[in-house]
Amino acid sequence: MGQFYVQLEKAIKEGRGDIWTETVLEGEHAGEKSLTVGVMGDPGSPDNADTAGSAGPDACGTPVRVFRERVRRAPKLVICGAGHVSMPIIRLGKMLGFTVTVLEDRPKFADNARAAGADHVLCETFREGLSQIKGDSDTWFVIVTRGHRYDSECLEAALGKEYAYVGMMGSRRRVAVVKDQLAQNGVDQEKLDSVHTPIGLKISAETPEEIAVSIMAEIIQIKNGREQGSGYSDELLEALTEGKQKAVLATIISRKGSAPRGVGTKMLVREDGSTVDTIGGGCVESEIIQKALLMMRMGEPLFQVCREDLAMEAAEDEGMVCGGVVEVMLERV
Repeated sequence: MGQFYVQLEKAIKEGRGDIWTETVLEGEHAGEKSLTVGVMGDPGSPDNADTAGSAGPDACGTPVRVFRERVRRAPKLVICGAGHVSMPIIRLGKMLGFTVTVLEDRPKFADNARAAGADHVLCETFREGLSQIKGDSDTWFVIVTRGHRYDSECLEAALGKEYAYVGMMGSRRRVAVVKDQLAQNGVDQEKLDSVHTPIGLKISAETPEEIAVSIMAEIIQIKNGREQGSGYSDELLEALTEGKQKAVLATIISRKGSAPRGVGTKMLVREDGSTVDTIGGGCVESEIIQKALLMMRMGEPLFQVCREDLAMEAAEDEGMVCGGVVEVMLERV
């Protein structure tokens, strides 16, 4: 199992297109996993992501349940500009689990971005900095520079890459000027129309902090509205591949009703009782941790699927008002 996650980590870091995993949920091959790397729609790529219950035949042709999921890379927030608005965007981005990269050509402002907690700060021209950003379907570009000349440079470069989102701050006139210039330079009009501007949700934001909230709220809305997919944080991937102690990976594979977290959410439970990430806390998480610890102490089973019912009475005892049902896949790693 450890080797599977080594291969998965390699595929994620190399960014070789969309990544899919399948896990057999029942029968003699329960717990067996497969990894597919490719673009959606490629021959051999699964055509449905993040589902439990897909029918797949075993060696004898008998249908069995499998859990199929598209693996999402850790979201990357690329901020062009390190002015006053950028500082709270950096801090919110880190709080929300993004890897934050800031591009800024002024050394003093670049230092401010580092102090605010950015993971990477590229202090060079915007053109040079953006040439080092590969871009992918989990890269979110926020353009908040100090002038339309830089806006134009950043927007043209960002639209030439793969991205999940491109948003640009500025007045309607400033945005119109930038878009007209890029259209004259041959940038595809459909891409220009897809730019989120005015950036952020309309919440009458005024202060830098309020503007940052509106921007990150828009990004969250779009990110969580996309097709579901499991995420592997850097900490989770490291724990899965280090092999220092026994562990059980818990994954939510189906959800009905008012359950706290979505399908694909993961948590690693170590032999010493420590955990990495969360599947929502409360009564469900506590029960899953106990089952995982028992699996490690008893040495079996190596794989199981648990059904957890957030009955109203139990949920209220834990201070939760839920009532949904989740299926959680537990696998020794």
